[in-house]
Amino acid sequence: MDQPLKTPGINALEDAFHRMIELSRSEVAPPLSLRLDRLKRLRAAVTENERRFEQAISADFGHRSAIETAIAETMFVLTEIRHATKHLKKWMAPQRISTALQFAPATNRLLPQPLGVVGIIAPWNYPLQLTLAPAVAAIAAGNRVMIKPSELVPRFSALLAEVIAKKFSADEIVVAGIEDEIAKAFAGLPFDHLIFTGSTRVGRLVAEAAGRNLTPITLELGGKSPAIVDKSADLDVAAQRIAYGKLLNAGQTCIAPDYAMVPDSSLKDFAERLQRHMQKMFGTDPDNADYSSIVSDRHYSRLEALVADATNKGATILQPASPDDPDWKGKRKFPPTVIVGATPDMTVLQEEIFGPLLPVFGYKNPGEPIAYINAHDRPLALYWFGSDNTARDEVLARTVSGGVTVNDCLFHFVQINQPMGGVGASGTGAYHGEWGFRTLTKLKPVFYRSRFNRLADLYPPYGAKIARLQKMMRLLS
Repeated sequence: MDQPLKTPGINALEDAFHRMIELSRSEVAPPLSLRLDRLKRLRAAVTENERRFEQAISADFGHRSAIETAIAETMFVLTEIRHATKHLKKWMAPQRISTALQFAPATNRLLPQPLGVVGIIAPWNYPLQLTLAPAVAAIAAGNRVMIKPSELVPRFSALLAEVIAKKFSADEIVVAGIEDEIAKAFAGLPFDHLIFTGSTRVGRLVAEAAGRNLTPITLELGGKSPAIVDKSADLDVAAQRIAYGKLLNAGQTCIAPDYAMVPDSSLKDFAERLQRHMQKMFGTDPDNADYSSIVSDRHYSRLEALVADATNKGATILQPASPDDPDWKGKRKFPPTVIVGATPDMTVLQEEIFGPLLPVFGYKNPGEPIAYINAHDRPLALYWFGSDNTARDEVLARTVSGGVTVNDCLFHFVQINQPMGGVGASGTGAYHGEWGFRTLTKLKPVFYRSRFNRLADLYPPYGAKIARLQKMMRLLS
């Protein structure tokens, strides 16, 4: 488990890429049977190594809840594979598109074709899910795939490279190295499409590198995802569900609620309920196996600095223990933290948190949360709690975000028939289910001319025939 990832260098990476490009141009349309076989092999790679993936991810984190890995990663990927397998024949079928009357009896079709070679740059927080879910879409769409895992999960990356190499030829899927020079070279390859999941800062660098090749990209980034607790909400229910959404994977989730806004009169009550639910779910013992570690010492120190800054600027901190406690810090378990009375000058409201800290602050009227959200970058996710449908619809209509869950957190992400993606600074493009297939497919429009239409009337020499055709087209337009 502790062996370093051994992968080809930059020259070998480029050779593998160019070989894939060559094959994707000569074998343009992999048949349904081959795509289904690749999905079947990918499923086997996951199911046969489920325990090994769980152990590798936990070792990389210091400790990762086995249940969270199973629910949020393994089962998610298997669901994507099952869904694609079931619907792929329909997705691949040419689509009949209506034809304007003046061109009848000609016909239109949309012909789905693979783009070619898809690159995937994956993050560390859900390494299995965010590596293989995009790969499922790419395979279903008939593409060849190159994957660059995160350098923060070397054991997982080594295992993924091993498992993929046993199930797929290097012409189908390649797992690249995790070294810095490999990462830079990878982003600069002229892929037919590039998918990146990670921070907004790195996303900008990836987009810049891809732009030099005019490579189309899907960016799933992060940002400050708000939770709005309306005055009509059940405070205890909202606190419980926000606590879960915040603490899954110890808050290291791109769609975790990043701050909560509560009516002024309920702020203290809500914060105390939130703390109780956090402790009920994950206890106050750093040895709790359900509670995951922070991925690195650097990230742990960053979270400490966020709490210290908020404390110095007047926030009230609710924690079961100090982050300096050696029982917590030694295991990189950061105590679940509620920051009450957060203000805009605090760093915790300026940067994406990516950890088990939740700033909570109050508002006086329902328009304030909307104004606050619209004054900042558009979030990847938004959560609204309450029973007042008019107030709910006002928030939905007047804010723009990547996705929304009403009266809970996170669950819009796992809706296989809905797209997942950001907007603005939180990302661009979308995938999951059929949306992923379409993102990584060229829907080629084809016009089939009939022998019986009058399109030849458009040809010169122009005269009375073109006048008649113009008259007809005006009547139909």
